[in-house]
This record gives sequence, C-alpha cells and structure tokens, in this order.
Amino acid sequence: MPIIIRVDVQLARRKMSVGDFAERVGITAANIAVLKNGRAKAIRFSTLEAMCEVLQCQPGDLLEWQPDSPDH
Repeated sequence: MPIIIRVDVQLARRKMSVGDFAERVGITAANIAVLKNGRAKAIRFSTLEAMCEVLQCQPGDLLEWQPDSPDH
C-alpha cells in the first residue's frame, strides 16, 4: 500500500496510549489498529482532523506516500 499511516510515531512522541488516543478522537481502538496496520481503505476528513487536533500535528505528520515500485 503506497500510503503509510504514521500514527504510532506520533503516539510514541507524545507518550499517549492507543486507548487514550482512540477515546479522545472518538473512534475505537480497533479502528486505530486498522489504520496502524495498513488495512484501512479510507479515512474520513473529520477523523483525520480529530486525530490532528488531539496530536497537535499536521496531516502530513500522519500520512506518508511511498511508491509501490521504483518504476513509478
């Protein structure tokens, strides 16, 4: 998957647990796990906004694009 979710990096920097983060964002810890494991197919802008607000970061701090192959 070319989009990498870097939630774990931001949580570690803030020493915040997944459970606390999920509660503050308003989604389940299971959905955070789906994001962290790269199994998410989409994310709502409202969820991304809430994540950025809780973590005091920019969307680019949470999302990274990596090409599938060097040919692209």
